[in-house]
Amino acid sequence: MLVTTTELFKVAYGHFAIGAYNINNMEQALGLFRGGIEAQAPLIIQISRGARKYAGVKMVEAIIRAVEEMYPKVIFAVHLDHGDEATCHDCIDSGFYSSVMIDASHMPFEENVATTRRVVEHAHSKGLSVEAELGMLGGVEEDIQVDEKHAMLTDPDEAAEFVRLTGCDSLAVAIGTSHGAYKFKGQQSLHLDRLGLIQQRLPGFPLVMHGSSSVPREEVERINLAGGGIDPSARGVDVDEFAKAVPLGVTKVNIDTDGRLVWTRVHREHFRDHPEKFDFRKPGRIFVEEYARFIAHKSEKLGCAGRLEEVRAALTQAD
Repeated sequence: MLVTTTELFKVAYGHFAIGAYNINNMEQALGLFRGGIEAQAPLIIQISRGARKYAGVKMVEAIIRAVEEMYPKVIFAVHLDHGDEATCHDCIDSGFYSSVMIDASHMPFEENVATTRRVVEHAHSKGLSVEAELGMLGGVEEDIQVDEKHAMLTDPDEAAEFVRLTGCDSLAVAIGTSHGAYKFKGQQSLHLDRLGLIQQRLPGFPLVMHGSSSVPREEVERINLAGGGIDPSARGVDVDEFAKAVPLGVTKVNIDTDGRLVWTRVHREHFRDHPEKFDFRKPGRIFVEEYARFIAHKSEKLGCAGRLEEVRAALTQAD
């Protein structure tokens, strides 16, 4: 059941967050939907510009249509992740997406506002919602790289003014996370105090956490034991902090790196243990099972597990 992110956020706000997972291929889509059914949780599928280039727009959309037919009870939205203005307009006109994210956070405030406003006007005319970003996360996301010294937390007063000027429907805020596998050092963690101040300026408004993979130590260790070379100090968001962010307005949590780690671990271990094998379907099946288990676990931590029928009932009443 394909719905809009706005509909999901109305049900979720203050109660739970919804996992937003990037997909690039069939195996990820199958594992994602299977995990959604196992957890009885709503989902947000994210398609990045990189995924559109890698698999092709028609292929990505065909995969999603197929998996929706295979798992008709899953409630989900389709979201463009980190789009530039041209890609946002293309996705809005395609009629396939529930929402788009315009990422103009690297621009000066006034340009970010103007760019986001243009996308909002176009999206709203087609019934789509828009996620924008204010503040800059460090790390690498697709072709955007931000040094840690240039990363900056979202200013609460600017956030309120930005939403007022743009009319965006949700806002990705910088509260200490970063893209990729190297998010935190030492005892560093989320700036929940900053998140609380943003919520005070934007009460009831859906907030989004980007760069929220946990980078489990076990995954890193197993990858390295199977021939990988990931820095053992790689560390992400403590999954127990998701629950602390929900009362502060977070309704959507982006998770991508962790899924890539699961894929890498499964394939490295399979071909290490079976060097004579060359059939990629076997590790593919294992990955689908492992990814489904991963999605179910994340859903538990986000508080959205077991909420599927609750969401369905709320959406039905809204109609």
